[in-house]
Amino acid sequence: QIAFMTLTLFPIRLFFAAFMMLLAWPFAFIASMGSDEQELEKPLSWWRKIVDILLKAIMRMMWLAGGFHWINVKGRQALPAEAAILTVAPHSSYFDAIPVTMTFASIVMKAESKDIPVWGTLIKYIRPVFVSRSDQDSRRKTVEEIKRRAQSDGKWPQIMIFPEGTCTNRSCLITFKPGAFIPGVPVQPVVLRYPNKLDTITWTWQGPGALEILWLTLCQLHNSVEIEFLPVYIPSEEERKNPVLYANNVRHVMAEALGVPVTDYTFEDCQLALAEGQLRLPADTCLLEFAKLVRSLGLKPETLEDDLDKYAASATKMKKEKVDLKEFSAYLEFPVSHTLESMFALFDENEDGVIDIREFVIALSVVCKPSKTLETIQLAFQLYQSENGTITEDDLAHILKTAMGVSQIDVTHLFRAVDEEEEGEITYDDFYRFAELHPYFAEDYLYADQMGDENGLETSSLSAPNGICTDFSPESVEVKNKHLQKKLN
Repeated sequence: QIAFMTLTLFPIRLFFAAFMMLLAWPFAFIASMGSDEQELEKPLSWWRKIVDILLKAIMRMMWLAGGFHWINVKGRQALPAEAAILTVAPHSSYFDAIPVTMTFASIVMKAESKDIPVWGTLIKYIRPVFVSRSDQDSRRKTVEEIKRRAQSDGKWPQIMIFPEGTCTNRSCLITFKPGAFIPGVPVQPVVLRYPNKLDTITWTWQGPGALEILWLTLCQLHNSVEIEFLPVYIPSEEERKNPVLYANNVRHVMAEALGVPVTDYTFEDCQLALAEGQLRLPADTCLLEFAKLVRSLGLKPETLEDDLDKYAASATKMKKEKVDLKEFSAYLEFPVSHTLESMFALFDENEDGVIDIREFVIALSVVCKPSKTLETIQLAFQLYQSENGTITEDDLAHILKTAMGVSQIDVTHLFRAVDEEEEGEITYDDFYRFAELHPYFAEDYLYADQMGDENGLETSSLSAPNGICTDFSPESVEVKNKHLQKKLN
């Protein structure tokens, strides 16, 4: 069917879809000329309303050309005065632009998108909130702009936000980012379904690429999509004060409507678990829990690497001394809290109330740079090496055990392979030369012995075809209520 459709239907559909987009461009360009912020806050003029209707019709024809013959809409879209923000999930594809073109709600887009020929003009027409990657303060400005528009009493168009922040395979709802819920205004949850027999829609960081998804979808005779507008969610006073709570409660409402579970892990957790570095994290790693605690403390991804340098320098000055909870609090410059206590417990190996601060630095390095294994190991060598720049087999065991977030690991085979002179000590240069010659050293010298059915460290369990990573959430309430897994049990 794909071969036949590629030669017949695919080029026709692609031509008409592109033609419709080009047809929409002059209308969007003219309507966007000279528009300023004050004008956008005014009610639409009669000619802009006509342009709106024309563009929506053209966009609908574009989707029709792509095989979306029927768009099943359930529920009623709330008015801007009723719900200034539409939260849409699950986000699984660029075809999720269908509800955007149906409603012409504003969206949050990277600033570079407005420079894309044709598409950038169409994006500009819907008055998006632009995010600039080059602006260090962009995240704060984006939240402030969303808040300003959401609290304008319906003067601005509704803002459509995909709170997952990334594409998933729709098998569950991952943690919602709080941006849509910080304003504390009512939101209308919107759920998307693609009830197709063959899924050619899903586009995530694993699996088919964007062009392949487009090709396979246009080769289908018919593509189905359902858009359901759920009742407006009015936050309680507690939810207004706590955007994270607000986001979680809305997520549960949407998950129930979709009939899917939720997972407390985020896109960043899955990136960490599936990182392509030489040390792939095992399924029972405690670093996923550590990453959640890092975020809970308010350590931001964009500043983590700077923080890492600061923490590493402080750890070096401490000369390998262990610290208690109070000293750990002072070291991080965070007050003692339940989150800090939970993080401390992860590294309290013997439950004697003290931890090795170097292990925290190594774990933080993995979270900051999950794919850069050698950079983490180089940092670890600097923390553990003696005055002559060497480490022992026990030191290497501590380093790799922390970097993988596991209870025990046997590094004897690896250490002897690096220590060719059998001196009982190695330098980072020794390790680096060995890693250059053996780029798959973890698989050859660690995982071959460590990863098996008995301890659940199979590398294959971390892969999931065309979608978000394996669900790392606890399988039952009983498991969830267990104490946090420590690095050493």
